[in-house]
Amino acid sequence: MTVSVLVPSSVCREAEDKREATRKLGYIARAATVFRADRLVVFPDREGERRLGGGFVETVLRYAATPPYLKTEVWGKRDELEYVGVLPPLRVASRTGSESNGSGSIRQGIVTEVGPEGRVRVNCGLQHPISLNQPPGMEVSEGERVTVRISSRRPVRAKLVDRPVPGLSICRADLRTALGREDAGVPIAASRYGEELTVGRLGRLAGRVGDGMTVAFGSPERGLPDILGIEASAVGADGAENGVEPADPGFDLWLNTVPDQGSEVVRTEEAMFATLACLTLPA
Repeated sequence: MTVSVLVPSSVCREAEDKREATRKLGYIARAATVFRADRLVVFPDREGERRLGGGFVETVLRYAATPPYLKTEVWGKRDELEYVGVLPPLRVASRTGSESNGSGSIRQGIVTEVGPEGRVRVNCGLQHPISLNQPPGMEVSEGERVTVRISSRRPVRAKLVDRPVPGLSICRADLRTALGREDAGVPIAASRYGEELTVGRLGRLAGRVGDGMTVAFGSPERGLPDILGIEASAVGADGAENGVEPADPGFDLWLNTVPDQGSEVVRTEEAMFATLACLTLPA
């Protein structure tokens, strides 16, 4: 199942400073990682942005999703990363092997040198960069992130694998593009104005989202109806009342996953934990 999570570029609009914004983005990355999201997309909401917009949001999320052993080499020093020390570690669990650095594990590497005869040097968090053969038909360049399968650490036995880089993917795209992907699955809008999620409703949803889903969230004090220019009263069961709203970019469902909320505002990272915990339960 492919899981994509969409957050607006205005997600840090209520943060008092860059430090607090960085911490918030860390918990957004944590939520996506805990529930094994494949992709975290930042979509534009320029009207809702304040001091820290989409470029800052994307950069900090990309940094958070970079494995610790590659952070220095990939990022160096940047103004947006001034407070990354407050980011909670993601501690991404490996899908293969006994642990993320165990035998048979898949991990990210970065190409540090391209040599002759199809050989490259790759930094993948071992004591030193390792020399590997490129698989037939695969061409990489210096600085590119690649996938490495490590079958033994002592002695080192590893190979490049021609497959997507493991871990959480971060990108920027508009809503229609993100919802229109072939692997988008069921497009869901998380909103307090959507249909309340109940135990009975969850059971019916489980089979429907089994092949994948794309879940979009709003920003503080600016939910998806505000971002899309849709009247809250027009959002009904399964997304619209009396037909399809022209401003709706293509959601199949509008869901309120925190019914009877006790706080006036549910923060984006809180909504992510509440929503993904329900929707990723096995059928």
